[in-house]
Amino acid sequence: MTGTALAGSSGAAKLDAKVINGEVYIKASSLTKTLGGSGVYDAKTQSYNYTPKSEVPDVIKKVSPSVVGIIGKPAEYGDNRFALAHGTGVIWKADGWIVTNAHVVKDMNNIVVVTSDGKQYEGKRVNIDETSDLALVKINATKLKPAAFAPVPLQLQVGETVVAIGTPVSFSLRNTATTGILSGMNRSVSSYYKLLQTDAAINPGNSGGPLVNLKGEVVGINSMKFVSDGVESLGFSIPADTVRYVVNQFFKYGKVKRPSLGIELEESWSALVGLPTTEPLEIKSVWGSGAKQANLHEGDQIYSVGGKQVSSIVEVNELLKAYLPGQQIEVLVQSEGDLVTKKLTLSEAK
Repeated sequence: MTGTALAGSSGAAKLDAKVINGEVYIKASSLTKTLGGSGVYDAKTQSYNYTPKSEVPDVIKKVSPSVVGIIGKPAEYGDNRFALAHGTGVIWKADGWIVTNAHVVKDMNNIVVVTSDGKQYEGKRVNIDETSDLALVKINATKLKPAAFAPVPLQLQVGETVVAIGTPVSFSLRNTATTGILSGMNRSVSSYYKLLQTDAAINPGNSGGPLVNLKGEVVGINSMKFVSDGVESLGFSIPADTVRYVVNQFFKYGKVKRPSLGIELEESWSALVGLPTTEPLEIKSVWGSGAKQANLHEGDQIYSVGGKQVSSIVEVNELLKAYLPGQQIEVLVQSEGDLVTKKLTLSEAK
């Protein structure tokens, strides 16, 4: 076949080719092997008909067995059998560990988990962390299909296609898939850590479900949708690196041992309204013993933490994921007109 520049949605592909009389020829077998899809040679018309790989359907088929529906009774409604709440979860381990949102299962009694093949299991809420909005639910099952979470650091690009899978609106709509793009990264919407933004439809019940790239990797756990008159297609997901951080702490410590500088910080006006800024953070109060021993005071300004410049509270929280309470960290502080580096022992977050 005559060569034409071909590229999949995930980037350019390198194909075996030869130049004959100034034309570039590509082996059909190389095309299908590299890009997927299928092709058929028509001897009558002397043409090769290539059908590209159907990426989104393949992704949905690959990931759906790792997605579960979660349903239960809201504790506030007591014995009302018609009062039910539901959400979505993602299989973390083959022996029945499910990751979901904390707000999905926090006040849920009589948890039932339904896998993609329709099997039902009694669920037990084992770990919960409202700060990150993540939780672990355990079911008595084996040989489940764990989802493939994207490796850290996340290699993402704004504009790439993503798929959200979940249980929107009604439990009968389990494993509903919606598509969109990754609309933005490093977002902060009343959140402790950074979030991913997407325009893939995320509706009530999608919470706890996966946001997936075209490799079939979970890049985030869908957590919230911004709802307001005139606002559409504004959903947010907890990035896979935060999910790994929290779940690994669950398994290691039974909770998230979240470190803190031991101070209350205030962002500059520019940071609060979302303007690009390098302005420091101001200390509003000091409560941690490590911060007090480091002689930090109200009114001091924090320029960097752990050697990295910070201008927002979320940036500080992200940096501290690499530490544990009791470990030491350096902060660059302006105090009484002097710019000094101080070493303090991290407290455990309140």
